[in-house]
Amino acid sequence: MKYVDEYRDSGLAQTIVQEIRRLQTRPWVIMEVCGGQTHAIVKHGVDELLPEGIELVHGPGCPVCVTPLETIDKAHAIAQQPGVIFTSFGDMLRVPGSAVDLLTLKSRGADVRVVYSPLDALKLARANPDKQVVFFAIGFETTAPANALAVWQAKREGVENFSLLVAHVLVPPAIAAVLEAPHNRVQGFLGPGHVCAVRGYEDYEALSARFGVPIVITGFEPLDILEGILMVVRQLESGHARVENQYLRAVRREGNRIAQEIVSTVFAVCDRTWRGIGTIPHSGYRLREEFRDYDAERRFAVAGIDTKEPAVCISGQILQGAKKPHDCPAFGTLCTPQHPLGATMVSAEGACAAYYQYGRRPS
Repeated sequence: MKYVDEYRDSGLAQTIVQEIRRLQTRPWVIMEVCGGQTHAIVKHGVDELLPEGIELVHGPGCPVCVTPLETIDKAHAIAQQPGVIFTSFGDMLRVPGSAVDLLTLKSRGADVRVVYSPLDALKLARANPDKQVVFFAIGFETTAPANALAVWQAKREGVENFSLLVAHVLVPPAIAAVLEAPHNRVQGFLGPGHVCAVRGYEDYEALSARFGVPIVITGFEPLDILEGILMVVRQLESGHARVENQYLRAVRREGNRIAQEIVSTVFAVCDRTWRGIGTIPHSGYRLREEFRDYDAERRFAVAGIDTKEPAVCISGQILQGAKKPHDCPAFGTLCTPQHPLGATMVSAEGACAAYYQYGRRPS
Protein backbone atom coordinates (compact mmCIF):
# COMPACT_ATOMS: atom_id res chain seq x y z
CA MET A 1 0.00 0.00 0.00
CA LYS A 2 1.43 3.38 -1.00
CA TYR A 3 2.77 5.45 1.93
CA VAL A 4 2.73 2.39 4.22
CA ASP A 5 4.89 -0.22 2.46
CA GLU A 6 7.72 2.28 2.16
CA TYR A 7 7.97 2.25 5.97
CA ARG A 8 7.98 -1.57 6.08
CA ASP A 9 10.81 -2.29 3.63
CA SER A 10 12.75 -5.31 4.93
CA GLY A 11 15.93 -4.37 3.09
CA LEU A 12 16.01 -0.93 4.66
CA ALA A 13 15.21 -2.48 8.03
CA GLN A 14 18.26 -4.73 7.80
CA THR A 15 20.43 -1.77 6.78
CA ILE A 16 19.35 0.16 9.89
CA VAL A 17 19.92 -2.89 12.11
CA GLN A 18 23.43 -3.32 10.69
CA GLU A 19 24.18 0.32 11.51
CA ILE A 20 22.91 -0.16 15.07
CA ARG A 21 25.13 -3.23 15.37
CA ARG A 22 28.13 -1.30 14.04
CA LEU A 23 27.66 1.53 16.56
CA GLN A 24 26.84 -0.54 19.65
CA THR A 25 29.69 -1.18 22.09
CA ARG A 26 27.72 -1.96 25.28
CA PRO A 27 24.21 -2.95 26.41
CA TRP A 28 21.48 -0.30 26.37
CA VAL A 29 17.92 -0.24 27.68
CA ILE A 30 15.46 1.87 25.66
CA MET A 31 11.81 2.48 26.52
CA GLU A 32 9.11 3.08 23.92
CA VAL A 33 6.58 5.27 25.67
CA CYS A 34 3.55 4.74 23.45
CA GLY A 35 1.37 1.63 23.45
CA GLY A 36 0.90 1.96 19.70
CA GLN A 37 4.66 1.64 19.30
CA THR A 38 4.63 -1.42 21.59
CA HIS A 39 2.12 -3.19 19.36
CA ALA A 40 4.10 -2.32 16.22
CA ILE A 41 7.32 -3.60 17.82
CA VAL A 42 5.80 -6.93 18.82
CA LYS A 43 3.71 -7.37 15.67
CA HIS A 44 6.62 -6.79 13.29
CA GLY A 45 9.29 -8.42 15.50
CA VAL A 46 11.35 -5.23 15.70
CA ASP A 47 12.83 -6.19 19.07
CA GLU A 48 13.87 -9.58 17.70
CA LEU A 49 15.81 -7.92 14.86
CA LEU A 50 17.96 -5.89 17.23
CA PRO A 51 21.49 -6.88 18.24
CA GLU A 52 21.90 -8.67 21.55
CA GLY A 53 22.25 -6.07 24.26
CA ILE A 54 19.70 -3.61 22.88
CA GLU A 55 16.68 -4.18 25.12
CA LEU A 56 13.31 -2.54 24.56
CA VAL A 57 11.03 -2.13 27.57
CA HIS A 58 7.43 -0.96 27.51
CA GLY A 59 6.32 2.27 29.14
CA PRO A 60 3.12 3.78 30.54
CA GLY A 61 1.91 4.86 27.11
CA CYS A 62 -1.47 3.13 26.96
CA PRO A 63 -4.16 5.54 28.22
CA VAL A 64 -6.65 2.75 28.88
CA CYS A 65 -4.05 0.83 30.89
CA VAL A 66 -3.10 3.72 33.18
CA THR A 67 -6.67 4.84 33.95
CA PRO A 68 -6.93 4.09 37.69
CA LEU A 69 -9.28 1.44 38.96
CA GLU A 70 -11.06 4.04 41.10
CA THR A 71 -11.98 6.04 37.99
CA ILE A 72 -13.23 2.92 36.20
CA ASP A 73 -15.37 2.07 39.21
CA LYS A 74 -16.72 5.64 39.18
CA ALA A 75 -17.63 5.16 35.53
CA HIS A 76 -19.52 2.01 36.45
CA ALA A 77 -21.33 3.77 39.30
CA ILE A 78 -22.45 6.57 36.98
CA ALA A 79 -23.46 4.20 34.17
CA GLN A 80 -25.82 2.35 36.51
CA GLN A 81 -27.74 5.43 37.58
CA PRO A 82 -31.25 5.87 36.11
CA GLY A 83 -31.63 8.32 33.29
CA VAL A 84 -27.95 8.15 32.28
CA ILE A 85 -26.59 7.44 28.82
CA PHE A 86 -22.94 6.55 29.40
CA THR A 87 -20.74 6.92 26.32
CA SER A 88 -17.20 5.79 25.68
CA PHE A 89 -14.76 4.68 23.05
CA GLY A 90 -15.03 0.93 22.50
CA ASP A 91 -11.71 0.04 24.11
CA MET A 92 -13.02 0.94 27.57
CA LEU A 93 -16.01 -1.44 27.54
CA ARG A 94 -14.13 -4.57 28.59
CA VAL A 95 -11.64 -2.97 30.98
CA PRO A 96 -12.27 -4.67 34.34
CA GLY A 97 -13.25 -2.67 37.38
CA SER A 98 -13.32 -4.07 40.89
CA ALA A 99 -16.35 -6.23 40.05
CA VAL A 100 -17.48 -6.02 36.40
CA ASP A 101 -16.90 -4.10 33.17
CA LEU A 102 -19.06 -1.69 31.15
CA LEU A 103 -20.05 -4.41 28.69
CA THR A 104 -21.46 -6.52 31.53
CA LEU A 105 -23.36 -3.50 32.86
CA LYS A 106 -24.79 -2.95 29.38
CA SER A 107 -25.99 -6.56 29.29
CA ARG A 108 -27.74 -5.91 32.60
CA GLY A 109 -29.67 -2.95 31.24
CA ALA A 110 -27.40 0.06 31.67
CA ASP A 111 -27.53 2.44 28.69
CA VAL A 112 -23.87 2.21 27.65
CA ARG A 113 -23.05 3.29 24.10
CA VAL A 114 -19.90 3.32 21.98
CA VAL A 115 -19.18 6.60 20.22
CA TYR A 116 -16.39 7.61 17.86
CA SER A 117 -16.00 11.17 19.11
CA PRO A 118 -17.02 13.23 22.15
CA LEU A 119 -18.98 15.36 19.70
CA ASP A 120 -21.12 12.26 19.02
CA ALA A 121 -21.89 12.18 22.74
CA LEU A 122 -22.81 15.86 22.65
CA LYS A 123 -25.13 15.12 19.72
CA LEU A 124 -26.80 12.43 21.86
CA ALA A 125 -27.31 14.99 24.63
CA ARG A 126 -29.04 17.36 22.24
CA ALA A 127 -31.30 14.55 20.99
CA ASN A 128 -32.13 13.28 24.50
CA PRO A 129 -32.81 16.33 26.68
CA ASP A 130 -34.51 14.15 29.31
CA LYS A 131 -31.33 12.09 29.81
CA GLN A 132 -27.93 12.81 31.33
CA VAL A 133 -25.25 12.00 28.75
CA VAL A 134 -21.76 11.31 30.11
CA PHE A 135 -18.62 10.83 28.04
CA PHE A 136 -15.65 8.91 29.48
CA ALA A 137 -12.80 11.31 28.65
CA ILE A 138 -9.60 9.29 28.90
CA GLY A 139 -6.34 9.63 27.02
CA PHE A 140 -3.11 11.55 26.73
CA GLU A 141 -2.63 14.97 25.18
CA THR A 142 -3.72 13.49 21.84
CA THR A 143 -7.42 13.20 22.70
CA ALA A 144 -7.67 16.25 24.94
CA PRO A 145 -8.45 18.80 22.18
CA ALA A 146 -11.60 17.00 20.99
CA ASN A 147 -12.83 16.53 24.56
CA ALA A 148 -12.16 20.18 25.35
CA LEU A 149 -14.01 21.24 22.21
CA ALA A 150 -17.07 19.17 23.18
CA VAL A 151 -17.30 20.88 26.59
CA TRP A 152 -16.67 24.33 25.10
CA GLN A 153 -19.39 23.72 22.49
CA ALA A 154 -21.85 22.42 25.11
CA LYS A 155 -21.40 25.54 27.22
CA ARG A 156 -21.68 27.79 24.18
CA GLU A 157 -24.98 26.14 23.18
CA GLY A 158 -26.32 25.89 26.73
CA VAL A 159 -26.56 22.09 26.63
CA GLU A 160 -26.91 21.26 30.32
CA ASN A 161 -27.37 17.48 30.22
CA PHE A 162 -23.84 16.72 29.02
CA SER A 163 -20.76 16.04 31.16
CA LEU A 164 -17.31 14.43 31.08
CA LEU A 165 -15.76 11.91 33.43
CA VAL A 166 -12.22 13.22 33.02
CA ALA A 167 -9.21 10.93 33.30
CA HIS A 168 -6.67 12.71 31.10
CA VAL A 169 -2.98 12.08 31.76
CA LEU A 170 0.21 13.75 30.48
CA VAL A 171 3.30 11.97 29.21
CA PRO A 172 6.28 14.11 30.36
CA PRO A 173 5.56 13.74 34.11
CA ALA A 174 5.23 9.97 33.60
CA ILE A 175 8.66 9.83 31.95
CA ALA A 176 10.06 11.77 34.91
CA ALA A 177 8.42 9.28 37.31
CA VAL A 178 10.01 6.36 35.45
CA LEU A 179 13.45 7.97 35.63
CA GLU A 180 13.06 8.81 39.32
CA ALA A 181 12.01 5.28 40.29
CA PRO A 182 14.66 3.46 42.37
CA HIS A 183 14.58 0.40 40.10
CA ASN A 184 14.84 2.37 36.85
CA ARG A 185 16.99 0.81 34.09
CA VAL A 186 15.93 3.03 31.19
CA GLN A 187 18.72 4.94 29.46
CA GLY A 188 16.89 6.39 26.46
CA PHE A 189 13.36 6.91 25.15
CA LEU A 190 11.37 6.64 21.95
CA GLY A 191 8.99 9.56 22.41
CA PRO A 192 5.26 9.40 21.55
CA GLY A 193 4.77 10.74 18.05
CA HIS A 194 1.00 11.31 18.17
CA VAL A 195 1.17 13.11 21.52
CA CYS A 196 3.91 15.39 20.22
CA ALA A 197 1.91 16.14 17.07
CA VAL A 198 -0.43 18.00 19.43
CA ARG A 199 1.87 19.24 22.20
CA GLY A 200 5.18 19.53 20.37
CA TYR A 201 8.34 18.45 22.14
CA GLU A 202 9.56 21.52 24.02
CA ASP A 203 8.64 19.87 27.35
CA TYR A 204 10.77 16.85 26.42
CA GLU A 205 13.81 19.06 25.96
CA ALA A 206 13.62 20.04 29.62
CA LEU A 207 13.33 16.37 30.60
CA SER A 208 16.30 15.37 28.49
CA ALA A 209 18.45 18.11 29.99
CA ARG A 210 17.32 17.41 33.56
CA PHE A 211 17.95 13.66 33.50
CA GLY A 212 20.67 13.47 30.87
CA VAL A 213 18.80 11.00 28.66
CA PRO A 214 18.25 11.00 24.89
CA ILE A 215 14.64 11.22 23.73
CA VAL A 216 13.78 10.63 20.07
CA ILE A 217 10.23 11.48 18.98
CA THR A 218 9.31 8.46 16.89
CA GLY A 219 6.58 7.29 14.53
CA PHE A 220 4.74 3.97 14.49
CA GLU A 221 5.88 1.99 11.46
CA PRO A 222 8.75 -0.52 11.69
CA LEU A 223 11.26 1.71 9.92
CA ASP A 224 10.20 4.66 12.09
CA ILE A 225 10.91 2.65 15.20
CA LEU A 226 14.20 1.21 13.97
CA GLU A 227 15.41 4.64 12.92
CA GLY A 228 14.36 6.03 16.31
CA ILE A 229 16.35 3.28 18.05
CA LEU A 230 19.36 4.04 15.85
CA MET A 231 19.16 7.73 16.77
CA VAL A 232 18.95 6.89 20.49
CA VAL A 233 21.89 4.45 20.28
CA ARG A 234 23.96 7.00 18.38
CA GLN A 235 23.41 9.50 21.20
CA LEU A 236 24.09 6.96 23.95
CA GLU A 237 27.30 5.78 22.35
CA SER A 238 28.55 9.35 21.83
CA GLY A 239 27.57 10.49 25.32
CA HIS A 240 24.96 12.99 24.15
CA ALA A 241 21.50 13.61 25.59
CA ARG A 242 19.05 15.73 23.63
CA VAL A 243 15.68 15.58 21.90
CA GLU A 244 15.58 14.61 18.24
CA ASN A 245 12.59 14.31 15.94
CA GLN A 246 12.45 11.18 13.80
CA TYR A 247 8.74 11.76 13.00
CA LEU A 248 9.33 14.81 10.83
CA ARG A 249 6.37 14.10 8.57
CA ALA A 250 3.90 14.60 11.45
CA VAL A 251 5.58 16.47 14.33
CA ARG A 252 6.85 20.02 14.73
CA ARG A 253 8.68 21.32 17.77
CA GLU A 254 5.88 23.74 18.64
CA GLY A 255 3.08 21.21 18.00
CA ASN A 256 -0.44 22.31 17.09
CA ARG A 257 -1.03 25.71 18.68
CA ILE A 258 -4.74 25.80 17.86
CA ALA A 259 -5.32 22.48 19.60
CA GLN A 260 -3.26 23.63 22.57
CA GLU A 261 -5.35 26.79 22.87
CA ILE A 262 -8.69 24.98 23.21
CA VAL A 263 -7.15 22.58 25.74
CA SER A 264 -5.79 25.40 27.91
CA THR A 265 -9.15 27.19 27.69
CA VAL A 266 -11.11 24.23 29.09
CA PHE A 267 -8.60 22.21 31.13
CA ALA A 268 -6.13 22.96 33.92
CA VAL A 269 -3.18 20.81 34.97
CA CYS A 270 -3.67 18.73 38.14
CA ASP A 271 -2.20 15.79 40.03
CA ARG A 272 -3.39 12.48 38.65
CA THR A 273 -3.35 8.87 39.83
CA TRP A 274 -2.00 6.30 37.35
CA ARG A 275 -3.10 2.68 37.59
CA GLY A 276 -0.27 0.53 38.94
CA ILE A 277 2.00 3.54 39.47
CA GLY A 278 0.32 5.88 41.94
CA THR A 279 -0.13 9.64 42.04
CA ILE A 280 2.17 11.68 39.80
CA PRO A 281 2.15 15.45 40.48
CA HIS A 282 0.98 17.73 37.65
CA SER A 283 0.38 14.75 35.37
CA GLY A 284 -3.23 15.21 34.30
CA TYR A 285 -6.01 17.56 33.26
CA ARG A 286 -9.16 18.60 35.11
CA LEU A 287 -11.92 20.91 33.98
CA ARG A 288 -11.41 24.57 34.88
CA GLU A 289 -13.78 26.13 37.39
CA GLU A 290 -15.73 27.96 34.69
CA PHE A 291 -16.58 24.54 33.21
CA ARG A 292 -17.23 22.75 36.53
CA ASP A 293 -20.90 22.17 35.68
CA TYR A 294 -19.73 19.70 33.02
CA ASP A 295 -17.73 17.59 35.50
CA ALA A 296 -19.47 14.22 35.89
CA GLU A 297 -17.70 13.47 39.18
CA ARG A 298 -19.28 16.57 40.72
CA ARG A 299 -22.62 16.08 39.04
CA PHE A 300 -23.05 12.50 40.24
CA ALA A 301 -21.09 12.71 43.53
CA VAL A 302 -19.18 9.46 43.08
CA ALA A 303 -16.50 10.02 45.73
CA GLY A 304 -15.45 7.35 48.20
CA ILE A 305 -15.29 4.42 45.78
CA ASP A 306 -13.60 1.32 47.27
CA THR A 307 -11.39 -0.52 44.78
CA LYS A 308 -9.82 -3.96 44.71
CA GLU A 309 -6.94 -4.80 42.38
CA PRO A 310 -6.22 -8.47 41.56
CA ALA A 311 -3.25 -9.39 43.74
CA VAL A 312 -1.58 -11.49 41.04
CA CYS A 313 -1.61 -8.73 38.37
CA ILE A 314 1.78 -7.01 37.81
CA SER A 315 0.57 -4.45 35.27
CA GLY A 316 2.06 -1.60 37.33
CA GLN A 317 5.55 -3.05 36.98
CA ILE A 318 4.98 -3.65 33.27
CA LEU A 319 3.88 -0.03 32.77
CA GLN A 320 7.10 1.18 34.42
CA GLY A 321 9.32 -1.04 32.29
CA ALA A 322 10.42 -3.15 35.27
CA LYS A 323 8.78 -6.37 34.02
CA LYS A 324 7.68 -7.90 30.72
CA PRO A 325 4.16 -9.34 30.27
CA HIS A 326 5.35 -12.95 30.26
CA ASP A 327 6.96 -12.36 33.68
CA CYS A 328 3.44 -12.34 35.15
CA PRO A 329 2.39 -15.69 36.66
CA ALA A 330 -1.17 -15.14 35.37
CA PHE A 331 -0.19 -14.29 31.79
CA GLY A 332 -2.00 -16.49 29.29
CA THR A 333 -3.59 -18.64 32.01
CA LEU A 334 -5.66 -16.76 34.58
CA CYS A 335 -5.37 -13.61 32.46
CA THR A 336 -6.34 -13.66 28.77
CA PRO A 337 -8.08 -11.16 26.45
CA GLN A 338 -11.31 -13.09 27.04
CA HIS A 339 -10.89 -12.96 30.84
CA PRO A 340 -8.51 -10.07 31.59
CA LEU A 341 -7.30 -9.30 35.09
CA GLY A 342 -5.82 -5.94 34.13
CA ALA A 343 -6.19 -3.26 31.50
CA THR A 344 -2.84 -4.12 29.89
CA MET A 345 -4.42 -7.36 28.64
CA VAL A 346 -7.67 -5.93 27.30
CA SER A 347 -6.60 -2.60 25.80
CA ALA A 348 -5.89 -2.32 22.08
CA GLU A 349 -2.56 -0.71 23.05
CA GLY A 350 -1.76 -2.85 26.09
CA ALA A 351 1.59 -4.63 26.26
CA CYS A 352 0.07 -7.85 27.62
CA ALA A 353 -2.49 -7.94 24.80
CA ALA A 354 0.29 -7.49 22.24
CA TYR A 355 2.37 -10.32 23.71
CA TYR A 356 -0.67 -12.59 23.81
CA GLN A 357 -1.90 -11.73 20.31
CA TYR A 358 1.47 -12.26 18.66
CA GLY A 359 2.44 -15.37 20.58
CA ARG A 360 5.22 -14.03 22.78
CA ARG A 361 6.08 -16.47 25.54
CA PRO A 362 9.03 -16.76 27.95
CA SER A 363 12.16 -18.01 26.19
